[in-house]
Amino acid sequence: MSIHARFHLKHAGFSLDVDLELPGQGVTALFGPSGSGKTTLLRCVAGLERVHGGFLSVNGDAWQDGQLFLPTHRRPLGYVFQEASLFPHLTVEQNLAFGLKRVPAAARQVDTDHVIELLGIGHLLSRKPDRLSGGERQRVGIARALFTSPRLLLMDEPLAALDPQRKAEILPYLERLHRELSIPVLYVSHSPDEVARLADTLVLLENGRATAVGPVAEMMARLDLSTAHGGEAGVVVEATVGEHDGAYHLTRLDFPGGALWVPNHAEPIGTPARARILARDVSLALVRPEQTSILNILPAEVVETAPESAGRTLARLSLGGTPLLAQVSGKSAALLGLAPGKRVFAQVKAVSVL
Repeated sequence: MSIHARFHLKHAGFSLDVDLELPGQGVTALFGPSGSGKTTLLRCVAGLERVHGGFLSVNGDAWQDGQLFLPTHRRPLGYVFQEASLFPHLTVEQNLAFGLKRVPAAARQVDTDHVIELLGIGHLLSRKPDRLSGGERQRVGIARALFTSPRLLLMDEPLAALDPQRKAEILPYLERLHRELSIPVLYVSHSPDEVARLADTLVLLENGRATAVGPVAEMMARLDLSTAHGGEAGVVVEATVGEHDGAYHLTRLDFPGGALWVPNHAEPIGTPARARILARDVSLALVRPEQTSILNILPAEVVETAPESAGRTLARLSLGGTPLLAQVSGKSAALLGLAPGKRVFAQVKAVSVL
């Protein structure tokens, strides 16, 4: 199962040149700065941009190839924009019914009641859009897209128009969709936090070119990529819930190479979980610290280092095979003698793990 997209497109002052083979399941994030081509690529996939000589196949079905070009309304996809764009004169239920009407009854593959439950919008069905918050409108917009039984879901910065509180409200719903629905998603974002929480695969776009493609955990730890630098640099750790400490409102997450104590994560033991650790929240020591408030002290080995601006050094570490990034001052790196093969102890505050 795969999505193969090949597009060469030129506009005044901008060109898109990509040839991508992407997983046909899970969430693939198209990530990069403004103007890198994320939305243009999504529009090509949707058929909103007609690219001569382009090619697109989705899990074995060609949508564009030579003389073949399926127009947007014939492509079995759902499209979620930055704004939900609901019909203001219709209730939520009527807006959802509009999406459902696009699909013949025999072709409907999505359990609409399950989608309503997953997105937590059952109590909103009788309301009109002007009585919804921004996050609620966006959840309804996502549900309407899913009601079309898409074989591919396109999401163009769906949280960009929301304030931080509304983003925090909607992200858990997107995580549930990721876990429980099998529809592949192309997700446009320039937010490292969204990518870390939602994506399985990361496509890094710069100036209309795909500079790197790979699993999100691997990509965010590569020192040769922009994703590993700056204030939001960090890694994604794939783990499982191992223990709950109710007395102190903590949860232990187990991963290959160690364990992390994090703020309470209300999921059953054994549930897959994902932690994001920012490089700026990791400190290093040559001997194991004693009598410290930091709960997470992890033996590690330095894999490589790279200088950064303002005299800082970025170190990629291995925790028994699981990557970790640490951002320290250049002086600290020199005093510790950080170099490939150096054994250190990485310290991570439990409250800093996202």
